[in-house]
Amino acid sequence: MNYGIPTFKFRGNLVHFAAFETHIGFYPTPSAITAFKKQLLPYAQAKGSVQFPLHEPMPLALVQRIVKFRVKENEKKKTVNSEG
Repeated sequence: MNYGIPTFKFRGNLVHFAAFETHIGFYPTPSAITAFKKQLLPYAQAKGSVQFPLHEPMPLALVQRIVKFRVKENEKKKTVNSEG
């Protein structure tokens, strides 16, 4: 748990998620939202979050690609931080 919501961690925060009355909130960081901007167009978004409506199937393949992107980002940060 981080920020009061479930969090996956890998070398720091990876992604967060939370259930709401009408959607699932997915928080993969602003960099991931930017990197997957075109694929996320059908969904309501903010700087670091996206809302997946409960009445639609979750785009699990997209979520998986975003999580893999975040893993790579965190791996790079760890490498940069350990060198500096």
